[in-house]
Amino acid sequence: MITSTVSTGRRSSFRKWFTATGWRHLIGVAVIIFCAFPLLYVLSSSLNPNGTLVGSNALFQEIDLGNYIDLFNRPSQPYGAWFLNTLLIGGISSLGTVFLGALAAYAFSRMRFTGRRVGLLTLLLVQMFPQLLAVVAIFLLLNAIGDIFPILGLDSQLGLIVVYLGGALGVNTYLMYGFFNTVPLSIDEAAKIDGASHARIFFTIILRLVAPILAVVGLLSFIGTTNEFVIASVLLSDPSKQTLAVGLYQFVSDETSKNWSLFAAGAVMAAIPVMALFLYLQKYIVNGLTAGAVK
Repeated sequence: MITSTVSTGRRSSFRKWFTATGWRHLIGVAVIIFCAFPLLYVLSSSLNPNGTLVGSNALFQEIDLGNYIDLFNRPSQPYGAWFLNTLLIGGISSLGTVFLGALAAYAFSRMRFTGRRVGLLTLLLVQMFPQLLAVVAIFLLLNAIGDIFPILGLDSQLGLIVVYLGGALGVNTYLMYGFFNTVPLSIDEAAKIDGASHARIFFTIILRLVAPILAVVGLLSFIGTTNEFVIASVLLSDPSKQTLAVGLYQFVSDETSKNWSLFAAGAVMAAIPVMALFLYLQKYIVNGLTAGAVK
């Protein structure tokens, strides 16, 4: 009788736990498995020497670092140069986006001028059209500019960076604008009483207070530029100047050369900088996204 009562009590407590929070744990486990499996599959493929994804169905059946070594021993496909180019272009683009976006957001948030509301509305409307629609115009524009300033023309990394900066300023400026509005105006007024100019207030006070949104925008910009493929493939033709997204496509683009395991190894290596930057900036991400979006 006592045993029956105990078992009934356990089933009742389990039912209450499952109804309250247990089902959330099950959904969380299912989501983790769903998200982690592709990552494990790509990692397993990168360690498989067979060269095909089909041969990697059994996860980590074979472990060989030959694909990672082979990445840096292919003169016709300079993976090392692609990696450095991606870090250079992504780093400069993200820093430039953060700086220019912060300047624009500060002006919209703190200053009152003619066309301010129209400018904000224009920034929002322009983002409705993807940058991909302007590929032909960008190609023709850089082709014409290259005749006068070759450093900004086609097959120029600086030209690609300028294109990335122009495409990212709109949405990032609007996101920063929302965060800048959360900083009390009383701080600016107190600094002005002490004789500080707008430049001094911006560089010495405001930038420190809005560090979370700067980190978020920098991270999103870096991820976007390192993963971008279409514009980079159109503007860069020299293999030594291409980015990882364009270069890795060469491993699987040819019908006679579909080395998926080598492609997977390159993808795993390409994810390391993004993961490192994400882990470094993770303490800012939640505060930066929620504050800017809610405002």
